[in-house]
Amino acid sequence: MSQNSNRPNMVITVLCGTLTSLVVIGFARLAYGIILPAMRADLGLSYQQAGILSTVTALCYVCSVLAGGLAAARWGAKASIMFGMLTVTAGFVGLAIAANFWLVMLLMGLLGFGTAFAFAPMVALLATWFPEKRGLVIGCMTSGVGISILVSGMLVPFLFKVFGEYGWRVSWGVFAATALFVTVMIGLFVRNPPKARSTAAGHLPTDEKWRIYRNPRILIVAATYGIIGLGYIVQAVFIVSFMVESGHSEAIAGRYMAMTGLMSIAAGPLWGWVSDFWGRGNALATCIFLVIVAMGLPLIEQTQHYFFFHFLVMGASVNGLFTLIQTSATDQVAPRYIPIAFSFSTLFFAFGQFLGPAIAGWLIENTGGFTAAFGFTLAVLSVGFGLTLLIRRFPKEWAVGEPAAVSSSDKPYTAG
Repeated sequence: MSQNSNRPNMVITVLCGTLTSLVVIGFARLAYGIILPAMRADLGLSYQQAGILSTVTALCYVCSVLAGGLAAARWGAKASIMFGMLTVTAGFVGLAIAANFWLVMLLMGLLGFGTAFAFAPMVALLATWFPEKRGLVIGCMTSGVGISILVSGMLVPFLFKVFGEYGWRVSWGVFAATALFVTVMIGLFVRNPPKARSTAAGHLPTDEKWRIYRNPRILIVAATYGIIGLGYIVQAVFIVSFMVESGHSEAIAGRYMAMTGLMSIAAGPLWGWVSDFWGRGNALATCIFLVIVAMGLPLIEQTQHYFFFHFLVMGASVNGLFTLIQTSATDQVAPRYIPIAFSFSTLFFAFGQFLGPAIAGWLIENTGGFTAAFGFTLAVLSVGFGLTLLIRRFPKEWAVGEPAAVSSSDKPYTAG
């Protein structure tokens, strides 16, 4: 995309992206674990039912993520984002008043469905408006996840203390009000890029979609994103248990997790900014190497020092890894195809998050410990590192360009 003097204010647009991430990933996906104990007790849910609710949210997201990208490509990213945000808002409102498992399950599914229509199209919109700084702006957007973890960790316990048994309902209500506020901000300040508007009214032909789905470069990026999703979710789910089983206290593990969350807020924008100057492939390969080092540390020795450095290195790199692989997905195609390419890659990430806990849990149960599970994760991430070396060698030209010839001045990035 060529430079456009009529672009919206970058700070306000990126702020809308960061807040979108905070709502649809942080509040709609990650805050459930904090709200769950009080919610489960009040509604009389079993642990199996509680697990089903989380699975339903993830499943609806997986099943809808491609539809969200196609909707953004056909009707414009802003329309898709607004629809997704309003859907998530409705889900929050429903959860604040729901009184039975089946209704809660429907509403949790609504959160996953709405997230699919909001998150990927917002990434695509930022990448299209600000191609020369897309690493930085996508990094700023991903920092919303870290901010949400910090906010949820402080806000939800406070609401429990003030409102007692109704605290979990008030929490969902506060999330709803926040989501509605962000939706209004998007409506006022976010604009579709010109190329998005020019294709918004037209249906994208099937053969053009398959140009994206079958392209080797896009498949490599998508597979790498899937590997990252698998590795990250295993660490997120099991690292505290690994530490506790190794003889360390939950309080110390919690402080280390908080340190990781705080560092991740800055890691995304920092790595994105570095990649804009140093090259996406260089930064991506370096970042995933650091994550591999972090994963390997607890396997060397299960002392507190090794776990500390594990959390330290993860905090400095893992959110940057998300930023870089997401940005790499947008780098491969012309602006009109970004929503589809990013959604397609996100589908691999979602499947990785499905497979990771199941495989790791089986290894833990059948080997009597966490070493095999984290060793498996280390091996998978090493394959991902090999794929990033391929990404590093990608040429500057788009893998899937506009149907007509595109001038060299419109080439959006440098792979290496």
